[in-house]
Amino acid sequence: MSKRRIILAGGSGFLGRALAERLVASGDEVIVLTRHPDATRQGYREVYWDGRTLGPWADAFEGAHAVVNFAGKNVNCRYTPEALAEINASRVDSVKVVAEAIRRCARPPQAWVQTGSMAIYGDAGERLCDEDAPPGEGIPVDTCLRWEKAFEESPTPGVRRTWLRISFVLGRSAGALRFLEVLTKCFLGGTVGSGRQYISWIHEEDMIRVFLRAIDDASMQGVYNVATPHAVPNATLMRELRRVLRRPWCPPTPACLMPLGCWLFRTEPVLALTGRRGVPSRLLAEGFRFTYPELPGALDHLYGRNK
Repeated sequence: MSKRRIILAGGSGFLGRALAERLVASGDEVIVLTRHPDATRQGYREVYWDGRTLGPWADAFEGAHAVVNFAGKNVNCRYTPEALAEINASRVDSVKVVAEAIRRCARPPQAWVQTGSMAIYGDAGERLCDEDAPPGEGIPVDTCLRWEKAFEESPTPGVRRTWLRISFVLGRSAGALRFLEVLTKCFLGGTVGSGRQYISWIHEEDMIRVFLRAIDDASMQGVYNVATPHAVPNATLMRELRRVLRRPWCPPTPACLMPLGCWLFRTEPVLALTGRRGVPSRLLAEGFRFTYPELPGALDHLYGRNK
């Protein structure tokens, strides 16, 4: 039996590498498309692409089982006009060129799994946001709307398509949790702003299980929220992180001081001061069960702690 080939476009980051390792362990052939290929990578092959134009990388799509597109500039940066243009273009252009590569195939991939963001709901306060909730307002929302519009306007006939609106993925190897861990270990892990802004989250293991399901489940198509049903306020997240890291109470960071702190870390206050209560209505309706549905248990597992 031949190996299935799965393409991970822009898959050299935290989630892409975790998924690649899981797929390789299951016997699949994995090709990661990246701007900076590492020829020494073990287990799977990295191939150059620029995320904008067709190239030799597109040949790998022929007869592939699935493509998962992770591509997009990290939004954890200062929102200068140049950075915003790059954030938007990296998402829109990669969607368009993936669609173009698929349409060229005589035997296209069976599935296209596209990563998106739950930031589309904006700063939603107490409101529960399922997949039918309207978009919010602001710069991150505008980016998400451009992103999803590009996907909708890039047809790939005969290919099952799934859009995953992803929340805060809890993993220790990289990502936002690693940054919060460093701050907390330095006794800077207090509540941010009011602390009432909701954080939708998912454990990295459950995130990988969603990816695998989206790759293989022929009934899974359309838009999905990817988060546990139990979003928590920022104050709860930081309290639980202090607990597992065995740090005492830390003073809060008032919203008025966030611009200064974000300037020092070269990021934007909106990323910390806004939030949303995402509800994974479609995943739950289709029988997905989270291994780590509650935050204390998820953090205990990641940090090897017992409550």
